[in-house]
This record gives sequence, C-alpha cells and structure tokens, in this order.
Amino acid sequence: MTNWLPDLTSGSGPLYQRLADSIETDIDRGVIDAGAKLPPQRDLAYDIGTTVGTVGRAYQLLRERGLVSGEVGRGTYVLGRHETKTDLLASDPHVEGTRYIDAPRGKLRFDSTAAPDIGQGDIVADVLSRTAQDHPYEISSYTRDFPDRWFEAGCSWLSRNSFRPSPDGIVPTLGTHAAVMATIAALTTPGDYIVFEHLTYSQISRSAGLIGRRTALVTSDEEGLDPEDFERVCAQKHPKMMFLMPTAKNPTLVTLSAARREAIARVAREYNVVLIEDDLYGDLT
Repeated sequence: MTNWLPDLTSGSGPLYQRLADSIETDIDRGVIDAGAKLPPQRDLAYDIGTTVGTVGRAYQLLRERGLVSGEVGRGTYVLGRHETKTDLLASDPHVEGTRYIDAPRGKLRFDSTAAPDIGQGDIVADVLSRTAQDHPYEISSYTRDFPDRWFEAGCSWLSRNSFRPSPDGIVPTLGTHAAVMATIAALTTPGDYIVFEHLTYSQISRSAGLIGRRTALVTSDEEGLDPEDFERVCAQKHPKMMFLMPTAKNPTLVTLSAARREAIARVAREYNVVLIEDDLYGDLT
C-alpha cells in the first residue's frame, strides 16, 4: 500500500465521504486486495492534506459498510469480498446483455417490443396502424387529463387478496419507465445507491446513473433474486431503493415465489429500503 493514494477528484459530499467512496471503488476494482492493510490514518492524512479526524471518519464509514475491519494497534484491513454466484443465464451463449440471440420465430419475446428477428415487430406495427385509424386523435395528441376510469383501473390492477388501494393513491404516468424514474428522483438524492439484479431492465439502471444515483448489484439464481445477497448489499452499501420485476422478470421470465417475496420484503423493512416493482405482468400470478 506504500504507492497507493485515493482519487478524490470526483464525487460529491464531504471529504470523508469521498475518501470512503474512493477506497470502496478501488476495493471493487481490485486495486486494493482483500487482506491489504490501509495506510495509517496519520500517514494518509498527511499525504492528502487533511486531518486525522477526517480519515478516521472515512475508515469508520468503511467499517459500517462491512468493507474493512480495524483493531487498535494493528491497523485497518480490507475484508474479503462476497463471491458472486454463477448465474446460469449469464453464461448462456444465446444471451447478450439483456437480449436473447437467434430466438426462434413464433415465440413471444419479453426483452424487446419490436423483436424484428422473430416477426414481432410486424404484429406491433399492425396493431399501431389499426389504432391510428380507429383513434386518430388519441394517438396523435398529448394526454392532458385522466378520466376516472383510469384511476379505477389502477385500483383493480393493484388489488391483491384483501388489499385494494384508494383511487386517490393512483398516479397515471406516460409509461412505466417514466413512473419508475419519477419515483427514483422523488425519493432518493444524488449519490444514493439503487439496487438492481445483474440481469435486469437495463434502461432503468442507466437512467438512474444519468441523474447521479449509484448502482448496487445483487445476484440471482433459478428462483430469482437472492434475499441473502440482497441483505449483504444492504449491510455494506445502505441503499435507499431497489428495482425489481417479481413476475415474468425481464429478461429471464422468472417469477418470484411467495416465500422469496416475503424474504425480500423482510430485508427491505429491516434496512428501510423502498421497493419499486415493475408490475407489467403482475396479473399473471
């Protein structure tokens, strides 16, 4: 560690937080190996031109994130990182990013609306053209008002078992993407972590990054999102929110079981993480 210095030229917030974030980034990138001893607080404070107290607060923040451990008289050491589980879908040669390659024709694809490789685009185009003929003003005009039946439809869609939301709690938006991003922007601040699965609807995570939110990734298995890894991420990075598709998830089509949903909800309540669900296929359960 004698030649290592943190990069404090980027990021925002107080110096101790930027220092902690820089060290965490270098740990994630493998610049600082597991088991490595961080520089003594006094030495690092001298090298970067700050106080020992500032370095101490940064090291304490890293301990809270579960990244380092410290003992009086021995120093501060980097803990071993959690090994990512092998994702069967990620190793599939027919998967590129979040899209399937050479999908057979006649199959419905959930990872793309158009999907020209299987002829889905032609069907979508036909539906849109007929809609334009039957409702020309609706398809060529902005929506400036929402009829009451839209709010009732939202209540009906979200109702499960004995739960039924009030129409006053329904907020129509111009698409799911707009709704999710509006929620992220309203309930989080720049620098906050948003949790995503490794295979997810990537446009949301990219958009969140454009407005200054940071991404924390959790692993999945054949049953969907792993609650234990979600808890690990919560303990280390303290995210404010998680985006997930519990039913027919894009692009894996996995549907979370009731037990998985309960486990995820328990972790979210314990760490005060807001869950955003893309419920596009929720009525299939």
